[in-house]
Amino acid sequence: MGQLTDYNYIMALLGRHGFRFSKAKGQNFLVAPWVPERIAAESGADGRTGVLEIGPGVGCLTAELARRAGRVLALEIDARLMPVLAETVGALGNVTVLNGDVMDAELGALVVEHFGGLTPAVCANLPYNITTPVLTKLIASGLFPTVTVMIQREVARRICAVPGTADYGAFGIFVDFYYKPSQLFDVPPDCFEPRPKVTSTVIRLEKRETPAALVDEKLFFQIVRAAFNQRRKTLVNALASGFSGRLEKARIAGCIAACGFTETARGETLSIEAFARLTREMGRALE
Repeated sequence: MGQLTDYNYIMALLGRHGFRFSKAKGQNFLVAPWVPERIAAESGADGRTGVLEIGPGVGCLTAELARRAGRVLALEIDARLMPVLAETVGALGNVTVLNGDVMDAELGALVVEHFGGLTPAVCANLPYNITTPVLTKLIASGLFPTVTVMIQREVARRICAVPGTADYGAFGIFVDFYYKPSQLFDVPPDCFEPRPKVTSTVIRLEKRETPAALVDEKLFFQIVRAAFNQRRKTLVNALASGFSGRLEKARIAGCIAACGFTETARGETLSIEAFARLTREMGRALE
């Protein structure tokens, strides 16, 4: 299947089907064979795994996953690629390709229908423009023990950031609350056609047996969002704005002090456990 990353083969294949790349759909196809090989290997997929792939393109990662996994379900939003994929991976007996948008998909129903008896996983080269909403949906579903995806390097850094750094923020906390993230390797722009303007990074998310903190999750994320909505503000001022009408600033300051934080503390310095302590204090104040 090495031809599926060969530039000349891809161009001829797409030309036969009258396909043109769509910027709106974030289409950048791999032209370096080592990349899909390594992504598939890093996914850990084996015969006991059912892999959901999002945005298969011409099928180079699909084919690598099919060599390893028990089943592969590839969701492709662009109907123009369906005849292309029928030609490239249609003969693979453990692969199903569906034309559809992952954001509209009933993931639970797909897992039951296509991965019965197999451990579900996600492995994909995600279009940059849908990374955050797709990862949010995958994580919120709670269906996948592992998620291995290639995304924009800047987003990968935010997901894997630690407290006190510029990249640390609400989305990274959301991911880390449910999954353990790790950066695996970078993929330079010249591995794609068309070439993107940024470097990509492959990350792996491993689902935690229990969330990183045992708290009121709704309140926890309300506090996290409020803390980062206005990063330049101190934590007390940011939360006073975010909880206006629900909790007075003096009560919020008292909660922050009770957690042992200084009055000048900012959200970007708080770990998940620190936000959890604050959640418990504010939860009591809101009762």
